[in-house]
Amino acid sequence: MRPWGKFIYIIFITTSLLIISGCETSRNVSTGPVVNNVPEGIRPKNVIFLIGDGMGLPQITGAMYMNNNQTVFERFKNIGFHKSHSSDNLVTDSAAGATSFASGVKTYNGAIGVDAQKQSVPTILEMAEQKGMATGMVVTSSITHATPAAFIAHVNGREEAEGIAVQFLDTPIDLFIGGGMKAFTQRVDQRDLVSELKAKGYDITSYFEQEISQLNVNTSKNIGYFTANGEPLPEREGRDYLPEATRKSLDYLGDRSPNGFFLMIEGSQIDWGGHANDANYVVTELLEFEKVINQVLDWSEKNRNTLVVVTADHETGGFAVNPGSKLNRIEVAFTTKSHTALMVPVFAAGPGSELFRGIYENTDIFFKLKNLMELK
Repeated sequence: MRPWGKFIYIIFITTSLLIISGCETSRNVSTGPVVNNVPEGIRPKNVIFLIGDGMGLPQITGAMYMNNNQTVFERFKNIGFHKSHSSDNLVTDSAAGATSFASGVKTYNGAIGVDAQKQSVPTILEMAEQKGMATGMVVTSSITHATPAAFIAHVNGREEAEGIAVQFLDTPIDLFIGGGMKAFTQRVDQRDLVSELKAKGYDITSYFEQEISQLNVNTSKNIGYFTANGEPLPEREGRDYLPEATRKSLDYLGDRSPNGFFLMIEGSQIDWGGHANDANYVVTELLEFEKVINQVLDWSEKNRNTLVVVTADHETGGFAVNPGSKLNRIEVAFTTKSHTALMVPVFAAGPGSELFRGIYENTDIFFKLKNLMELK
């Protein structure tokens, strides 16, 4: 080899090694070590994690143009994208997607709180409880549905609603609000889990007994409130509890523990509108979800030690705003009645929010939150 050729070869090898090293460093940043070096003063005391099930960038765009070209997402300055695929499919389902957020593992579609080998994995909500933080979940689906289930339960299949419900007895979540009461009271095994939860000190009520506005959020007890026996109605058919439930949850959790809180809020039915290929259903659910995001951001600005992260588990429907659309009157098309493999946006505000910029795996959201919350 000629001397100049050897020189070029050495430069090539050295550059290649630096690039590979840089890629590895980038990967390490996404899974947490840089977070550990963040000065103590900017770590959040509280974390509010909002999931718009099925909400991709196209849905956000459609809702924006149906709302006079305005969207709450313009309030965020730190924005990223996550790769939503599961361990066995480029197109994830909500169970695998939520498990990646809750436990930091890629797992198979249908899995709840277990890895690809069906081994139980701890969740961020369970870790927060162990640290002494207050915890809560508020959803517009049943509380045993795939997304909330992944934060508190460990079963091999998302369809195991009664098995998921039993596990609410194992983790002392401070507050939960959602539908699905029948999985607790109308069970094959004849157990009355509501009575069992009350025996453990919970104050359990439902829409049968009182409106959400009448719910007493006294911090002396854990609280459960059922909004439906099965799945709650869509917003356009009269369901209106999400904003009030969010307000009460923030008041309750904010005072519940000196160690702060972790709250997961899901706009569950954006996904259902996508499955139905019903643009109006998608938009009305998303606009309600945006109202709740506004509430949360307003609350967090008054409580500056609060991190807010908003994302989705996946996009649903292959939603598209088509030619012929006008402001407040859009033309929409769908490519599927299922989910898609689109990357999903992540929006963050508050202490540590800059760590959610960039492109990364959905599992990295867990590691970023875990490290910022100093969980073990």
